[in-house]
Amino acid sequence: MIVTLIIACEVAFWVLLAAGLAFRYVFRMPRLGLALLLCEPLLEIVLFAVTATDLRNGAEPDWRHGLAAVYIGFTVGLGHSTIKWADARVAHRFAGGPPPVRPPKYGRARAVHEWKVAGRWTLAALVAVALLQAAVRYVGGDGDTGSLRAWQQRMPFVVGVNVVIAASYTLFPKREPKGGPEPEPKGGPEREPAKMD
Repeated sequence: MIVTLIIACEVAFWVLLAAGLAFRYVFRMPRLGLALLLCEPLLEIVLFAVTATDLRNGAEPDWRHGLAAVYIGFTVGLGHSTIKWADARVAHRFAGGPPPVRPPKYGRARAVHEWKVAGRWTLAALVAVALLQAAVRYVGGDGDTGSLRAWQQRMPFVVGVNVVIAASYTLFPKREPKGGPEPEPKGGPEREPAKMD
């Protein structure tokens, strides 16, 4: 049931995001659009409540409870930036807003950008670890918390990968070509934080 709820929360995240932006910019109903966007955190509250209730009712902690904690953590860390990313693009496309700002490509500015991205991923991992630790304490010494601990042990890897990427841009900054900046690619944004599936 928890995995189904996680999938439902992910689908609902994107449905609320699309509906909120559509009402905000396409249908010119900004208050309703904002109200829909502000409903996003309710999804995590529902998932948290259902997971806690499941454990309280005597369910054996397993990978699904850990996945719920990780999902909530990553939504806290990355959800806001994902909404801002989508909002800028929809505002530009449908409401005459300014073109979305692309991440810098070179030098110190790129390194700073990568450290900000690493910070969001680190926040996501820390929230996940805290929720997992709360679940371990909630279950107590009588339950098998190995699956929850296993999720905790994966989080330093997530932080480490992002720190290594940011550090690489700091230690080995990409230099702007001598002939001037390269033309912007037509594809999507570079390494923008994405909503975890």
